[in-house]
Formats: sequence, structure tokens, C-alpha cells
Amino acid sequence: MGGEMRYEISQNAYIKLVLHALKHTTSAVNGVLLGRVSGGGTSPVLEITDSVPLFHSQIGLLPPLEIALIQIEDYYGAQGLNIVGYYHANERFDDFELNNVAKNIGDHIYRYFPQAAVLLLDNKKLEALPKSKERSPVMQLYTRNGSWKLVGSDGSSRLTIKEPSGNIVLLDYMSSEKWHNIIDFDDHLNDISKDWLNPELFT
Repeated sequence: MGGEMRYEISQNAYIKLVLHALKHTTSAVNGVLLGRVSGGGTSPVLEITDSVPLFHSQIGLLPPLEIALIQIEDYYGAQGLNIVGYYHANERFDDFELNNVAKNIGDHIYRYFPQAAVLLLDNKKLEALPKSKERSPVMQLYTRNGSWKLVGSDGSSRLTIKEPSGNIVLLDYMSSEKWHNIIDFDDHLNDISKDWLNPELFT
């Protein structure tokens, strides 16, 4: 038997998905997680190295989702990365349920990648971040074993940010309202000159 999977998200992947949610506070948003499994049998780690913001309107529609996934798989597959999970932020601030859209897209990813993770933004943790000086991600971690289940009380023990200062950098980006610069697939489909890879976000 192998060890229990741990989940590690890079600072940039993490900041990108939180900024995506902050840009569209009145609607649900979603995106996919890219990465790979490392560490082998005894201490496997799912390394989430990047995230791609997908949609902020009609997020359950299949045709745009399929177009997005094909383009993402083509681009990241060439770099040896897989789609390893999904992230979601609910429309309502006080909604902490993983809804059916999130579960269905998670199921789709799980079929190809059984170690898939689903991350749900915890708005209360995000709101408390400036005062709490918390180091753990403001996300709930879900994994699938028959159905999608929350890991632990908040999932934080098995989900960590790779860089210890991730939340400090995030707060800096929040204070400078960097979320205005984030581009998701919705934006790209409306105007193909907008680059969903967000190459200038961290420059």
C-alpha cells in the first residue's frame, strides 16, 4: 500500500485562481489545475504547478468547456503536464457546498486522472486572511472515492502552498487590485487577442 496522497499548489497557480474569483465576485467561476504526481509509492505528492481560469458565465455549458480542455491539453501536454484537477468558486459568499457543475467537471477529469483534486474557494478564510496571517490555502480540498468528499475538516492539512510566503504575495496582489488583469477562457472566446495563459500577470 502506498502512502496517503498530499497536494501541493505552486504560488502562481494559487494566486491566479484566487484573483479569478476576486475579479468576478457576483458570479461563480471555475478553472482547471495542471501538474503531475511525484514521490512514488510511499509519499506521493500531486504537484499543482499551474492553473487556467475557465469561465465566469454559464459555467456548465459543455461546448466551450470542451474547446477549452482541448486547447489546454494540447498546450500543457507538450510540457509534460496533465490536467490534474479543477477549481471552483461559488456565486454566493456563504455557499460552501460543492455543486453539481463542479462535481460533473470533476468526474470528467477523474475519468482520465483518478488522483484528481477539486478545490473550492473558502470565502470566509479569504476575507479573514489580512488579519489571520494564515499560511494554509484559502481552499477546501475534495477528492473522489465513490463520491467527492471534503478532506478533513477543511482539507488544509493535505493541501499546502509550495512557497511559504504564498498568502503574503496574494495579499500584496489583492491590495494592488491585480485581479483586473486576469484573463479567463470566457474573455478569450469573446476576444481571441486576449491570452488565457496570462503571460504578463506575474511580470
